[in-house]
Amino acid sequence: MRLRPGLVTDYRSDAGVFRSVTQRVWFGVLLVVAVYLGGGGRFWHFREGFVPLSSEMMILLVYALFASIGALGLNIVTGMGGQVSLGHAFFLGLGAYTAAILGGVEATRPAVDAVTGQQITEVVLRGYGLDMIVWLPAAGLVAALAGLIVAPVATRLRGLYLAFVTLGLVFLGEHIFREAKTLTGGAGNGRPTAEARLFGFSLDDDGEVLGIWLTGKQKLFFLGLILLLVLGLAAKNLFRSRVGRALAAIRDRDIAAEMMGIPLARYKLIAFTVSSFYAGVAGALYWQVVGRLTAEGFSFLLSIKYIAMILIGGVATVSGSIMGAFFIVFLPKVVELLAGLPGLSHVISKDPMGMLNTGQFEQILFGLFIVGFLILEPMGMYGIWIRVRNYWKGWPFSY
Repeated sequence: MRLRPGLVTDYRSDAGVFRSVTQRVWFGVLLVVAVYLGGGGRFWHFREGFVPLSSEMMILLVYALFASIGALGLNIVTGMGGQVSLGHAFFLGLGAYTAAILGGVEATRPAVDAVTGQQITEVVLRGYGLDMIVWLPAAGLVAALAGLIVAPVATRLRGLYLAFVTLGLVFLGEHIFREAKTLTGGAGNGRPTAEARLFGFSLDDDGEVLGIWLTGKQKLFFLGLILLLVLGLAAKNLFRSRVGRALAAIRDRDIAAEMMGIPLARYKLIAFTVSSFYAGVAGALYWQVVGRLTAEGFSFLLSIKYIAMILIGGVATVSGSIMGAFFIVFLPKVVELLAGLPGLSHVISKDPMGMLNTGQFEQILFGLFIVGFLILEPMGMYGIWIRVRNYWKGWPFSY
């Protein structure tokens, strides 16, 4: 077993969430590290003068946790099911606006004439002020319902045709989000997100939770961590279940799977519905940090970012979804740090009018990483981790 780290000798280990004691230990270690980072080092005083994480770093961690949930959803339908979906931004938007309508308060917003620039009327934004325990599941269910409606059409297509159909959903969604002004606020200013209130506790404000003082961003961090654990384990169980094995068979050889008696339409419908639910939940949470929704935020570029998350992280894996989400979220910060290095500061400028600004350099790296991983490591960052792990498990015998 030491020389064959990928070898599984019994069905119980093959079907388990964690195949070995080592995986359970590392999962526990990572969980403890995540809780410690989220607490800013203030739960346990291992040493005096510990500097908590900056507000900017905490916001990025919250973004990464929420984005991981959306990446998990896309990996279910694209990574596990093999159905190329470019419409993930549409389902993210449905979840975000559903949460904003159910969890927000009714308000008015001035509408401005596009030609004269004068205020012509006021747009009434509908809101019901419901608790998060209501609007968060509702956001996922509304997106899942949309996925269920789209699935019968999508299941008849595959490959490039399916990609174009799901791409059409993005443009349809952008039009709806712009024109349904009483629900979405229209283009431009948009509308505020839902109030983050759970069982009477505000997640936006600083305060005590179970006797522990947390900032608003720390509350959102632990909410995202708990939801990622629950939904991540649910996705892991789905991957190793009968549904997951059927989706893997459809992805690898759909004709052979159908000849074996696997109903393609049924399992594709399940994949689209579950994937849309994950996207709705992620959309409701991700823009909670921003505090405002705009129709322009749910464009085709957002779908490409989520495709990049699973390609760079690793398709058909829970760990790969999380790795890819963290990579894409922290990429702008890495570019900003590179721009501050003495050797690169003359090439990469923070000035938007510079020869090569940080935004342009980020787009270049974004494309290079997608192409590089597709050519050199199709399994993404998860595949690199597997290579490193197997090498050290089998060392010094490289074979």
